[in-house]
Amino acid sequence: MLNVKEFIPRVAGLAAAQARFETEYPAYRATSALDGLRAGEYQRLEAEGHVYLDYTGGGLYAASQVRAHHALLERHVFGNPHSQNPTSLAMTERIEAVRACVLDYFNASPDEYTLIFTPNASGAIKLVGEAYPFTPGGHFLLAADNHNSTNGVREFARARGAQVTYIPVTPPQLRLDPRALPGYLALGRPGADNLLAYLAQSNYSGVQHPLELIALAQARGWDVLLDAAAFVPTNRLDLSRWKPDFVPLSFYKIFGYPTGIGALIVRKRALAKLRRPWFAGGAITMVSVRAGKHRLWPTVTGFEDGTVNYLNIPAVRIGLEHIERIGLEVIQQRVRLLTEWLLENLLALRHSGGRPLVKIHGPQNMHCRGATLAMNFYDPGGRPWDVFAVEQLANAERISLRTGCFCNPGASEIAHDLPRDGLDAFIESEPLPIPPRLNDYMLARYGQPASATRVSLGLVTNFADVYAFYAFASSFLNRPAGAA
Repeated sequence: MLNVKEFIPRVAGLAAAQARFETEYPAYRATSALDGLRAGEYQRLEAEGHVYLDYTGGGLYAASQVRAHHALLERHVFGNPHSQNPTSLAMTERIEAVRACVLDYFNASPDEYTLIFTPNASGAIKLVGEAYPFTPGGHFLLAADNHNSTNGVREFARARGAQVTYIPVTPPQLRLDPRALPGYLALGRPGADNLLAYLAQSNYSGVQHPLELIALAQARGWDVLLDAAAFVPTNRLDLSRWKPDFVPLSFYKIFGYPTGIGALIVRKRALAKLRRPWFAGGAITMVSVRAGKHRLWPTVTGFEDGTVNYLNIPAVRIGLEHIERIGLEVIQQRVRLLTEWLLENLLALRHSGGRPLVKIHGPQNMHCRGATLAMNFYDPGGRPWDVFAVEQLANAERISLRTGCFCNPGASEIAHDLPRDGLDAFIESEPLPIPPRLNDYMLARYGQPASATRVSLGLVTNFADVYAFYAFASSFLNRPAGAA
């Protein structure tokens, strides 16, 4: 196999294809600053021969982010913020400055919103799930297209007697049916605590679900959890316009570094509803062993268990300032144009007999979609390629993509029309395979895949990246499934 450093320049027609692309998409030239950024800050991509197409899995950091953070740590002495000594106070000041910076980035008024630091978006979602006042009269309503961390909240709701209902998405677009939404929103009992959860952008298909649903649901008595983790790396979320009650996110998805820090941006009126089921060091003002009582901090500190990741929190501000210097709108414009080109050209690939090579799950155009494409490859006879074989072939070309259901089984099950009896049988099988390869089971029993191949574009994706993947996809033309 060719190394990608050799592969990209030798892909037939790359230069001519890029020239045609730039003619067809003249707005791409306005994003040329990202090419200079990549050459200076992300040169390790070319140095190691990587085609990185897994931005929904994790963003990439600039070299200057790491240098700036390390320089900060070298210059100062920072202590655990849970004290009043000089190094602790210095750290507390930094943390509060970052908290304010994040709210400002999302245009969230500090009079209306506050921010809780968490380990990641999943930690933020769990915090809501465990503390939300679910009761037998309440309801947890969530889109079938959701990350597993949100699916997990149903266990908190069920344990407290609340009703749980999924809103399906409709194939092949994998969108919520706007005609059905009023009926689902009518399920909430007036006066009860009802929580709606959905993705601003699907981490499976790239579908951007309507932000208008936030106000629509709130007008009918629902609190709204908007998972923004896959949306905010390439889209502006303006919390002065859209006002969800809970917004979980992971910072590494936006700018790559640091990992291990996320946030829950929460409306103060919604925060007042949450009741923590336990307490930990740092979150309490007083705890007594003899009296058997405790008091939580009445502020966000009461939701930040133990010691926050305080030495890495300053790197969040460095990352946000990096994105602001580039301009999120420039990033959005570039990934939109590249995704449109890739989507159109993948859909045009046909075997000699006329069958399409690729099935795209989700929108077939750029209307209300992001830069994430989930797909399956099919051979000339209509047989699916095993996605894990596709991944191994991509690995050989140093193309980083992702396969599976991407922690979003709802969208995957609907996209592949997986039968419930087959899912039940697999989950209840003894022993459950480790790892549980549902894809193998569904291929063997029903002849249909349960997993997909996903590519996702981001901050410094360029035309050479998407063309390399297009050339890789083209190599499956007229080949029988499984032929390597």
